[in-house]
Amino acid sequence: MSLINTEIVDAAYIHIPFCKKICHYCAFNKYFYDGQPVDKYLVGLDTEMSLYQLNKQEKMDTIYVGGGTPSCLNMQELEQLMESINRQFKFDATTEFTFEINPGELSKEKCQLLYDYGVNRISMGVQTFNDQLLRRIGRNHRVRHVYQSIDWLRATGFEALSIDLIFRLPGQTLEDFDDSLTKALELELPHYSLYSLIIEQQTLFQQLMREGKLPLPNEDVDADMFELAINRLSEHQINQYEISNFAMAGYESRHNLKYWQYLPYYGFGAGAHGFINGERYYNHGPVHHYLKQTTANAKPIINQLPLDKADQMEEYIFLALRTNRGFSLQAFETKFNESALALFGTFFESQRKKELLLIEDDTVRLTNRGLFLADTVFRELIGWLKAY
Repeated sequence: MSLINTEIVDAAYIHIPFCKKICHYCAFNKYFYDGQPVDKYLVGLDTEMSLYQLNKQEKMDTIYVGGGTPSCLNMQELEQLMESINRQFKFDATTEFTFEINPGELSKEKCQLLYDYGVNRISMGVQTFNDQLLRRIGRNHRVRHVYQSIDWLRATGFEALSIDLIFRLPGQTLEDFDDSLTKALELELPHYSLYSLIIEQQTLFQQLMREGKLPLPNEDVDADMFELAINRLSEHQINQYEISNFAMAGYESRHNLKYWQYLPYYGFGAGAHGFINGERYYNHGPVHHYLKQTTANAKPIINQLPLDKADQMEEYIFLALRTNRGFSLQAFETKFNESALALFGTFFESQRKKELLLIEDDTVRLTNRGLFLADTVFRELIGWLKAY
C-alpha cells in the first residue's frame, strides 16, 4: 500500500517489539526477544524508513523509540538501530529524541551509546518501588536497578528523565502507593507518567481476573491513589499537563503533545501506526508479516483509515481535552472551518454547569476536577455524540 505525504510531518514513533519478559498486564505488540530475527527486523525497519525518504524532508522535532523494550537490544543491535536512525532522519540537538528503557536491561555502555547518537530524553518503566509488587506484575527488574540506572544516566549526562508508575496494582494499598510516590519524588526527576492499571484483553491478568484470582483495589481506592499523586506531585512543582503526565515547566513530552494536539506523525515498525493527511495507517503486527513486506521493498501497511471531517473534529476534541491547555476555538475554526461552540456547545455547557469544563475567552479546557474525572467526561461525550 502506498501512502503519499503532502504535509509537513516532524514527529516519528519507532517500535521495537521485543521483550526479555512479557509483563502480566501488557497488551502492546511484543514478542520474546530470544529466538527472534532481531537483525533482520532492524534491516526491515531501516528499509521501511527509507521508503518515506525522510532525509529529504524537514528536520524532525521529535523522535520516540518505544516498545516492547528497546533496551533489551544488545550493544551491536543497539548501535545498528542508532546508525539507521541517524542515517534516515534529519535531526539535531534541538530535536527531542526519547528512548524507552527497562531498568534491568541498562548498562553504562548502553547509556553512553545512546547519548553519543543523540538521544536526549529517557523514559523508564519503573511501575512501582515495591519488589514484591514488581514480581507480582511480571517485571524482570527490581528497585535497586532503578537507582543504578538513574545514577548511570545522570553520570552520562542525561537530564530529561521520566519514569512510569502504575497504581491499582493487585494487592496494592494506598500506603504502598504513597511509599512509591515518596521514593519517586526523592529522585527529583523533571517528568512522571502515572497510569491506573487497565485489564487488557489477551493478558495473564485478564485470565486471572476471570478466575477471580486478581485482588485489585476498588474504585474508591483507585480514585484516592490518583488524587494523592496529583497533590503530592503538585507540592513539588510537578504539574499535571495531561491526564496521566506530570512535569516541571519546560520538561513536558513534546512528542506526546503531538498526539494530543492532533498533529501528524510517522509510525515505524511492526504494529506501529501513524497519522498523516487526516488518515491513520497501521503496520502489520507479526514480525514475519512485517518482514515479508519490507523484504519486498514495500511499506508494511496492513490498513489505512481515512477520517472524514466529523471523525477528525471529534478526535480533535477528545485529544485536546486530555491536556490542561485544552484547545483554541479559533484554531478549531481555522482547521475545520466550523465553530466548535455551534457543534459542541450544548455538551460544553452541560459540563461547565458541573464545574468540569471552562470556556475562557478563546480556550476550552477541563478544570482540575474535570481532569480528575476525565473518564466520566469522555463517557458522557461519547453518549452525547451518539444521540447528537
